[in-house]
Amino acid sequence: MSPTEIPFLSAFELAASIRTREISPVEAVDAYLDRIDTVGDKLNAYITVSADEARADAKRLEAEAAAGNFRGPLHGVPVGIKDQIHTAGIRTSDASKIRADFVPDADATVVAKLKAAGAVIIGKTNMSEFALGDPISSWFGPARNPWDTARNPGTSSTGSGSATAGFLCATSLGEDTGGSIRGPAANCGLVGIRPTWGRVSRAGVDGASWSTDTIGPISRTVADCALTLGVIAGHDPNDRYSRTEPVPDYLDSLDAGVAGMRIGVVTELMGGHGLSLDDRSRDAVAAAAEVFRELGAEVVPVSLPMAPMTGSIVRTITSTERVSLNPEWLRERLEDYHPNTRVAFAVGNLIPGQVYYKALKLRALVRRQVIETFRQVDLLLQPTSTGPAGLLSDEPTLVSSKEMAAAALREGSFRGLYSLSGCPALSVPCGFTGDGEGALPLALQIAGPHLGEAAVLRAAYSYEQATPWHLRRPPDL
Repeated sequence: MSPTEIPFLSAFELAASIRTREISPVEAVDAYLDRIDTVGDKLNAYITVSADEARADAKRLEAEAAAGNFRGPLHGVPVGIKDQIHTAGIRTSDASKIRADFVPDADATVVAKLKAAGAVIIGKTNMSEFALGDPISSWFGPARNPWDTARNPGTSSTGSGSATAGFLCATSLGEDTGGSIRGPAANCGLVGIRPTWGRVSRAGVDGASWSTDTIGPISRTVADCALTLGVIAGHDPNDRYSRTEPVPDYLDSLDAGVAGMRIGVVTELMGGHGLSLDDRSRDAVAAAAEVFRELGAEVVPVSLPMAPMTGSIVRTITSTERVSLNPEWLRERLEDYHPNTRVAFAVGNLIPGQVYYKALKLRALVRRQVIETFRQVDLLLQPTSTGPAGLLSDEPTLVSSKEMAAAALREGSFRGLYSLSGCPALSVPCGFTGDGEGALPLALQIAGPHLGEAAVLRAAYSYEQATPWHLRRPPDL
């Protein structure tokens, strides 16, 4: 195989080729580093490319493979890591001037698990400053969407979406507070899962909102997503909120199909209710529901009356919790924040305590409503976003009208439902805005009950294999 073809293998395919010795870890890492050198500047997906460390790790892994010793399912596979996740000896900046020189002395638990499984950390991906969710706020400049570099790759895991869709890593880790894994996956035509809250350790991760932050994979296929999640999931005594339940083999049940499943379509998120859903997204999700029927699932409408207001609820909670993390920086280094971050943090500081408390009470109602719905259906379907990726503006902006603010809250409602309930939710491509040049991905969201990742992945895989969307690539950069 030509070195230029290696980055276009899925993580699952690359891992299999390394295990059969068709490709070596050194060849894989060199192929990705060469591609980063070639197209990396166009996407700005990485804050730090750890080339020397990656090559040294690849040489060690190659020697181990030659001796028949494989660490795990990602042996020799290059992985991108969102830059709020600590990496020993490699800068972890949170995309901020304030943290631009911070180098951790220990790995986050998820990074340690990746390394134990043989993964090679190829670099730290770009992001919104302090995971705020603004696409242009990175101190290092915004990441770009490979489908159209003028468009938003999705926040706040901007670089993880961009790098994975641009074939600059085999799979990546993002962090989802109000939708920051699912948004980049949707905008970039990828598969991204927000696991059950507590299913994946957050030890060694710079937080954004303690009650909603969740680490998960952003990958090119459902199998890659399942493979990556299986490596990082599991109990961690260093995270007091970590779940203790055993982790199933997510790959093992992927091809079990969806026949007999009862799947609900969230009616409030399929149009109306003031959410301004793009007709193309609505039609693509409706068509996806028909595919599930054809695959043998029972598909029924379900009502979640609070769904349209979840953007407002999650934004209130996360804005308040964010500004509580490092108040000394707000006092002493306010001018070092990106202007958009500065404004957002200032607004967060102005939210009254009683409003935050009311949002927490509403969150409990949302959570109860979602959990009760999962007593009636196995999974839920809905759009991941209001529509395809929007255009980026490189200039700092203030929300200058009620309509601009309302649009942000509407977008948040499509993903906030599961951030508030703590349930697993996955975004998978379900169509494009057209067939020719300039077409942008559209996305379907599949959600399940707590610890229902296996069923969510199984349904996503069944849909993916029945449709052609995962086979399309962004235009040549």
